[in-house]
Amino acid sequence: MFADLALLAAQEETHEGSCHFETGDCGFPAPSADIFELDPYATFSLFGLEFHITKYVVLAAIGVVLIVGFFFLAFRVPRLVPSRLQSVGELGYLFVRDQISRQVIGKKGEYFVPFLVSLFFFVWVFNLFAVIPAGQFPVTSKLAFPAALSAMVWLIFNYVGIRNQGFVGYFKNMAFPPGVPKALYIILTPIELFSTLLVRPFTLAVRLFANMFAGHLLLTTFTVAAWYLFSSNPFGLIFSATSFILTVVLTAFEMFIQALQAFIFTLLTASYIGGALEAEH
Repeated sequence: MFADLALLAAQEETHEGSCHFETGDCGFPAPSADIFELDPYATFSLFGLEFHITKYVVLAAIGVVLIVGFFFLAFRVPRLVPSRLQSVGELGYLFVRDQISRQVIGKKGEYFVPFLVSLFFFVWVFNLFAVIPAGQFPVTSKLAFPAALSAMVWLIFNYVGIRNQGFVGYFKNMAFPPGVPKALYIILTPIELFSTLLVRPFTLAVRLFANMFAGHLLLTTFTVAAWYLFSSNPFGLIFSATSFILTVVLTAFEMFIQALQAFIFTLLTASYIGGALEAEH
């Protein structure tokens, strides 16, 4: 929660005094989008392309190891009477299966449950890094990660649609929904094609990115404000304490939003797959 106080430290280097409201040495160092531009830990080239290992990449790799490691340990030796770890893993699996897959796709969704479970936990853990000490950055606040996940979802639901309806049938059913007056196809067809092929992956990525970006920026603002307003002045202490309390409250709220966004991302994915399994009637 307090990782971005480094912003103040950098600000203080250019002033003789501390960057507090009481000293008047500097104005409030309001956080901006610059806090998301992290210096790379390492850089290397491969096939003429330059790659940067940043904190986002490291956190994403840690997230993968944690999730894969957890499910491997939970189900490595499954028992009829589950251990605590297996019970937690089963609760996560059953939640996605019963509350997302079966509710949205139905019986045909059983095949996709492992993918949906993986997607839910990857998005959730990537979001959760925003409030984990030493992490304190949501991986999904970097647009490349939500965009990559959305591209994968786009490929999967289109593949499912083509496989189940045939190439011609899939795009025909998409462009010309049955039961609609033919005159409306002039307006409806381009809207349907544009919505399914472009708007879906775009909104799926931007929704997740924007929520995590805005949430982290808001938390950083109140954290920095708590530090900036801290002083021996009674009014400064009151405002600093208020900002600190709001930071704690907003952190709890942000954790709810992180889980909610993982749920929404997985729910929409299930909806797209369910719609691709068979033509709407």
